[in-house]
Formats: sequence, structure tokens, C-alpha cells
Amino acid sequence: MNASQVQALIAAGLPGAEVIVESDDDTHFAARIVAPQFVGKRTISRHQLVYATLGAKMGREIHALSIEALAPNEVKRIADSG
Repeated sequence: MNASQVQALIAAGLPGAEVIVESDDDTHFAARIVAPQFVGKRTISRHQLVYATLGAKMGREIHALSIEALAPNEVKRIADSG
């Protein structure tokens, strides 16, 4: 499993999301996801939504996943403050 495959799985499971996934070793991944599904949800709920898109691959082909999960309104707020 490579970063593009992980990215495609997350994007398919969270329609409308902007997804970027990186990996140096195709086992440990870092994902930045901006999705409307995250609006009003706590961090743990957001991560659960992401894990649900990966199913059984999490812990098997995907050994570790670092997640940055943002709602679209949070991205604008961060950009405006910088």
C-alpha cells in the first residue's frame, strides 16, 4: 500500500474532502484532511471517520497513520491568522 492508495481510500470514504497523504516507507503515513464531515466534531470523532475509510487495512498494510483533520472553516481561520 502506498500513499496514493491511502489517499484514494480516504477521499472515497469522505466525499468532498481535500486529502494529502505522505509516506517515506509505505508503512507509516501522515495525512492532512480537510472535510465538511468534520464540522462540529471533536478530534476523536474525526479520526474515527478517517479510520472507517481504511477499514481492515489499518493495522495491517497501514502500520501507523498521523492525522491532521480539519473542517473547511478551520483552514480559513488558520490562514487568516498567519
